[in-house]
Amino acid sequence: MTFDVLIIGGGAAGMSCALVLGSAKNKPYAKDKTIGIIMHQKTSHLQDALFNNVLGLKPGTTGESILEEGQKQLSDLYPHVVQIENEKVLEVLQTGNYFTVITNKNSYHSKNVVVAAGYTNLFNIKGLEQYVEDHPRDNKEKERIWLKNENHLIKKGLYVAGTLAGWRSQFAMASGSGAHVATDILTLWNHGVHTKVHDKLVR
Repeated sequence: MTFDVLIIGGGAAGMSCALVLGSAKNKPYAKDKTIGIIMHQKTSHLQDALFNNVLGLKPGTTGESILEEGQKQLSDLYPHVVQIENEKVLEVLQTGNYFTVITNKNSYHSKNVVVAAGYTNLFNIKGLEQYVEDHPRDNKEKERIWLKNENHLIKKGLYVAGTLAGWRSQFAMASGSGAHVATDILTLWNHGVHTKVHDKLVR
């Protein structure tokens, strides 16, 4: 299957990116775009998170519930975003103007790839090793890593979001990072004209 964007990781950054991209479905520059997200979540720090200090979230909200409800929100509002479950990414290769993403079950092609996986030193996606460095905003002894990038862009067509992009492990930062990448991709589709997507109340 071929995508215009394929997101790797269904945590805060990955789902936030997918939601913003999905919400642009009626925009002329995005209406024909194919979007996918590989929902591998086992390494997401959200699994054990408890939120009391996040604007807009009821105190006591768990990360586990956000993962479940976020996936449902994505499927209910933007069913055109393809959710790929029970697959783990093994390798990312560039083949001409496309990237080939190889999982334990399938392979996919995409013009753009967003890597939004966890930032532990267990990161082992082949083809991305050359970009791995020590995390710039975490304690050295924790052995966290990042994929070296400039404003989320590793190289043309290859993005990174969330803690793996070098941000600290805060839910708001990870979500914002994913949204940031999404608006950069929307801007790319809009021929370089800066763009974002908002829903508004009709009064």
